[in-house]
Amino acid sequence: MLARPSVLFVTDLAYQASGRCYCDEDIFLTSRLREDFDIALCHPRNVDALMDSFDAVVVRNSGPVLHYQKEYDAFRKEAAVRGTRVYNPLSGRGDMAGKQYLLDLTAAGYPVIPTIDLPQNLSCLPETGHYAVKPKAGADSIGLTFMPRDQLGGLVYGDILVQPRIDFRYEVSFYYVDDIFHYALHAPDPTRRWVLEPYEPTDADLSFARRFIDWNALDHGIQRVDACRTRDGELLLVELEDLNPYLSLDCVNDRIRDTFVTSMTASLHRFLDATRSA
Repeated sequence: MLARPSVLFVTDLAYQASGRCYCDEDIFLTSRLREDFDIALCHPRNVDALMDSFDAVVVRNSGPVLHYQKEYDAFRKEAAVRGTRVYNPLSGRGDMAGKQYLLDLTAAGYPVIPTIDLPQNLSCLPETGHYAVKPKAGADSIGLTFMPRDQLGGLVYGDILVQPRIDFRYEVSFYYVDDIFHYALHAPDPTRRWVLEPYEPTDADLSFARRFIDWNALDHGIQRVDACRTRDGELLLVELEDLNPYLSLDCVNDRIRDTFVTSMTASLHRFLDATRSA
């Protein structure tokens, strides 16, 4: 009998996320994945010491990297040196690599909230009452502030991003395994980001989200495309989460949840098969 693949499942069960329960989601996921894999849970600070004993490292609800940046940087370096199989693969171009993608997508003309990181580019931003200022290494709204345009020139640029504050109708998220869309959720109240309801996307919505999935070009893994709907009806990218996207599985019905977990399980098997033969 062939041995079952072993997985080191990286999560911070104690992290207190506003409006989300990391603990419950990852307990559910591991309870289902355990049907196919031998699984051990691990805090992100301890991955380096344990990962050589497993067939793959699966990074899930591990919390904002900035809380353990030194350990995360060491993990990425060591994983590359040791040839560790990491799911999602560390080649992601979205949040996994920082916020540079918002600048790159803005420059390339993608439908993204316009983003700059240099004072000479302030003229590229549309006129609006206030602007969002956030650290490039930020996550989970940590360090986010809003200020009027006349104060932007006095900022110390280099490690910050500046975007217009968008008057949007609602936020919507699209959830993928590999390049397959599974479900969408939206927050009808802009002031309550994590009070989510099922959302039935149009073909145009799915074409919007697909552009960013195609741009990221991850062969395997879980991704979440976050967007906002402007007052004019346009969708703009807010975030391309490819590191540890919270899945809000408690907001979907049993059928969708089961289908998602089945797809994730199959994706992880394919990932292991592909990396063994590489």
